[in-house]
Amino acid sequence: MLSIGEFSKICEVSTKTLRYYDEVGLIHPDEINPESGYRYYSIRQLKKMLLINRLKSYHFSLEEIKAILELEEDQSEEKLCSVLNRKRREIQEKLNAYERTLKQMSKDILNLEKGISVMSYLDNIEVQLVETQPMNILYMRQMMRSDDYAAGYGKYFGRLYEKIATEKLTLLGTPMTIYHSPEYNPAGNDTEFAIWVEETVKGTRDLPGGLCAKSVVKGSYSELTSVYAKLREWVEHEGYELVKSPYEVYVTDPNQATVPEDMVTEVYFPVKKK
Repeated sequence: MLSIGEFSKICEVSTKTLRYYDEVGLIHPDEINPESGYRYYSIRQLKKMLLINRLKSYHFSLEEIKAILELEEDQSEEKLCSVLNRKRREIQEKLNAYERTLKQMSKDILNLEKGISVMSYLDNIEVQLVETQPMNILYMRQMMRSDDYAAGYGKYFGRLYEKIATEKLTLLGTPMTIYHSPEYNPAGNDTEFAIWVEETVKGTRDLPGGLCAKSVVKGSYSELTSVYAKLREWVEHEGYELVKSPYEVYVTDPNQATVPEDMVTEVYFPVKKK
C-alpha cells in the first residue's frame, strides 16, 4: 500500500487534489485508517491515476473523465476510442481557430507598421440596395445559445433537408438563417433555420420580399459581425430604417468548403426609407 503522500509524489498530483478527486468520486483511497484517518492507495490504482492524468492532459473535464472511467470493461476500449476521436476533432477545431486568429493578427500588425488603421477593412465592405422576391420557406425556429450555433446549423438544416427528401419537395434556394431576437443574449437567441421550397406544406411560411441592404461575405463566419456593423452604419447613413429581422443566406455549403476563405454568405437587412 502507498500513503497518500507517496501516491501523490509518484503521480505528481497534490494531496489536496487527491482528496478532491475522492469527494467527486473520481478515485477513492483503497483504505482509510479509521483511527488516524490516513489514506492509502494500492499499487494497482497507479494505472488508474495515470489514466486520469492523461485524460486531463487531453482537456477532458472531470465529469467527462468520470464517465469514461465508469465504462463497462468489455466495451471500454471501443468507447474510449470514440471519445478520443471526438475530443481530437474538438481540439483540431480550436487549433484551426487559433491559426486564423494568428493570421489575422499578423495582417493587423503589418498594416499598423505601414500606418494603416486596424479597422480600415470596414471601408472595403460593399453594401447594395436590392429588391428581394417573396419566398415560401420550410423552417424550424429555436432558441439557440451562442455556443450551440455551429452544431445547430448541421442539426436543424439536416432535419429540414430530411423533410424535403421525405415529402419530395422542390428545392429553390440554399439554407438561410433569420435572427429574430432584438438583442444578443449568450444564453439564448431566437433563431429560425429555413430553406426556400416551391410547395406550400405544413411547416412552411411566406417570407415577404422587399427592399434590403445587402452585403456579401467571402470567408469565415467570424467576419459576419463586421458586416453587420457596416450594414447598420450604411442603413443609418443613407436614411433608412430596419423593418424586419436580418437574415443570412449560405451560398456555399460550409461542409463543401475546403477552407473558410471559400465560403460565401449573403447578409440581408430589410429596410424602408425613413
